[in-house]
Amino acid sequence: MSDATYVAFVPSGMTARLRAVLETEDTGAITWRERKGLFGSEFYFSGPSRLARATHLYISEWVVKH
Repeated sequence: MSDATYVAFVPSGMTARLRAVLETEDTGAITWRERKGLFGSEFYFSGPSRLARATHLYISEWVVKH
């Protein structure tokens, strides 16, 4: 299975909350890193392509709903 990396932009008002969840939860095969910017952060999710894509979709929907 090939690995992939997906990037999700998270506005600055939501980054601390997402970071706290990611630091406390077991993300399994997905690794993540954050690149901070002026108006928010880019969160990079890497791992098996299907799982990385699903994680990106979930985070993108989470940002829109909150």
